[in-house]
Amino acid sequence: MEDRAFTRREITILAVAVAVVFVGGTLGFMRILHESWHQALYRTIVTASLTGLDSTPHGFSAELLTVLIVLSGVAIFGYFAAQIFDTVAHSVLGGGWKEKRRRKMIDRLRDHIIVCGYGRVGRRAGEELREAGVQYVVLDFSEDALERARENDDLYVDGSGAEDEDLVKAGIDRARGIIVASDDDGDNIYITLSVKARRPDVTVIARGSSEEAERKLKLAGADRVVTPYTTAGRVMAQLMIRPHVTSFVHAMTSADDPGLSWEEIEITPHSGVAGRTIGELDVFTQTGASIVAVRRSAGTLEMRPTKDTVLAESDVVVGVGSPDEIRRLEELFEPQDSRV
Repeated sequence: MEDRAFTRREITILAVAVAVVFVGGTLGFMRILHESWHQALYRTIVTASLTGLDSTPHGFSAELLTVLIVLSGVAIFGYFAAQIFDTVAHSVLGGGWKEKRRRKMIDRLRDHIIVCGYGRVGRRAGEELREAGVQYVVLDFSEDALERARENDDLYVDGSGAEDEDLVKAGIDRARGIIVASDDDGDNIYITLSVKARRPDVTVIARGSSEEAERKLKLAGADRVVTPYTTAGRVMAQLMIRPHVTSFVHAMTSADDPGLSWEEIEITPHSGVAGRTIGELDVFTQTGASIVAVRRSAGTLEMRPTKDTVLAESDVVVGVGSPDEIRRLEELFEPQDSRV
């Protein structure tokens, strides 16, 4: 938490205001009451500090100057008191209030993603989730990682994924998935074991640095394992061997292209499409989007489905198209009672 203190600008404003009042008051009393400079300065300080008046000034001009100095003293004292209160409130109450507010926001989350480890890989995952509008919570204890989370206005928990208590704070009992992206394979394996022991049904996507780490993470229960170094090497080789094919696949799957969107849509009992074929639904004509794959409820993935492919309840269709086409595709599979 960043401590609140007087800024250089605030100190300058306060010093200039005090100087103007003291100098102006001293010169004014010297001219109006014909007092010596030290008498006039003393009268100004006593008046501006609100401790009282040395003696009642005579004459309208002197009385008016006294009132102006009193009001200036009130303004300066009020400004100084406000800054002191703001400093105390920010340091004593501000951090606690922010922490309580963040805690409540995390407690209200449902079906969110936990990003455990907010290094380069974790931050990239966070960017993708943020762009997709998916709610997530960062779980990390590194001050650098937490500072990045604050900069991105992310919800975060200061803790470790290896601790059950910290996982609970991040909402593991309500989350639909966790991205385990620590730089240490041992930590990722331990976190995966901890998560699966508590929530066997939650989806765990883990990072591994080698094929051996990938094997151990899968044994620990990870649903998917991503090995950045192996993947990067494979892509680099493919770019050399098949540059046009690899570039095309990258363009098709890249989130940087705003004109192309991918979406997964689950077929529910209320959508009214279970038991019907893709051809019967006339998907392309109705929406403009294309169904490129169907994940069956048994876990098998059917690539290149045809018009004769029958869709079943709990299947997940993978669609591709423009954002508007994807929106129409989602509307086609909406529950019938929600359609206008």
